[in-house]
Amino acid sequence: MTERFEVQRQIAAAPAKVFALLCDPNGHVTIDSSGMLQSADGQPVGAVGDSFVVHMDRESLNDYPLGKYDVTVIITKYVEDELIEWTISGVLQPPIRHLYGYRLEPADGGTSVTSYYDWSEIDEAYRDKGIFPVIPEAALRATLGILARTVE
Repeated sequence: MTERFEVQRQIAAAPAKVFALLCDPNGHVTIDSSGMLQSADGQPVGAVGDSFVVHMDRESLNDYPLGKYDVTVIITKYVEDELIEWTISGVLQPPIRHLYGYRLEPADGGTSVTSYYDWSEIDEAYRDKGIFPVIPEAALRATLGILARTVE
């Protein structure tokens, strides 16, 4: 059984432009296809360990009655204009340790963007609960479409 989704799309924008949006807390809200991300507070990130708060609404998925809650996005990998990855910490403890990220590669006419969602490192407390993946692969693909629309 796979514990990671990866989807890729060519986007007609420079890597620096795409990366700037991915570093901006409000950029995450702008491109979210799940409907869960409602708003964000914090400054753009620039290094591993940086963080910001996202106000969530799980009712958008209609799977678990978590309602509205906040999570802290914590950057786990950061290579300017090439890679950004994060995990979240929130109401569920211990932290879940699922990872989201984007890899960017220059391409003719713009950027090849790979979005991934990895739940291979989730805490054992959640492994047998049947809640992963939280979002389907199609949501990653839809988010890339919104990203393209936003930066092109």
